[in-house]
Formats: sequence, structure tokens, C-alpha cells
Amino acid sequence: MDIIFLSEVKVETHLGVPDWERLVAQTIILDIEIAMPHSHSCQTDDITDTIDYGVVVSRIRETLTSKSFKLVEALAEHICQLIMGEFGAPWVKLRVAKPGILPGLKALGVVIERGNRNLS
Repeated sequence: MDIIFLSEVKVETHLGVPDWERLVAQTIILDIEIAMPHSHSCQTDDITDTIDYGVVVSRIRETLTSKSFKLVEALAEHICQLIMGEFGAPWVKLRVAKPGILPGLKALGVVIERGNRNLS
């Protein structure tokens, strides 16, 4: 299985359980692994034969600007479903980190995996 990875993608969004926490956009950090539905791009060297990571990042930023989430888990699920649904990825692994939210804590977050990882 071929995987595209995007490391430490910084995105602004409204996230938090208390209403006041969602009033101002916060920076979250995403680490994304995306399985490619096929490996044609390895032979063709053509962007149309792969998942365009620039378009993926733009789409994530666009959707997170217009949405608000209480839970990191819900935000992560939304992003995974977006990548699989809009870009045809058969599998996505996503790490969402919300940095500096509590004193003495570098970050908190979740790691989720969706789809079928046992692809050939």
C-alpha cells in the first residue's frame, strides 16, 4: 500500500467544549496518512493519478473555517470522512493535536484510523 503523509499541518478552527472556547479560532496540528487508491502515479508521474495533497489541505482548511466542533474526536472523524469521501482514499490515519490548552501540557488530542488498512 502506498501512503501519502502530511506532517504538522497547522489549521485554524473553532474547537472546545465550553462555548467561550469556540469564540476565537485556535491553531490545531494535524498529522495525516492517506492510502492511495492505486499506485498509477508511480509509473505515470502525473498528478491526476494520485491524491493531490495541496487540494486536500486546502479542502480541510476550508471546511474547518466554516465548522465548529466541541470534541477533538468529532473533528478528526469529520476530516477522515472528508478525505475518504471526496478524494477516494481507502484508508486514512489522522492525529489531531490541540497544543497548549492546559498548563504544563504540550498538547492533547486523538489518533484515529478509518477504512481498510489491509489493502494491497
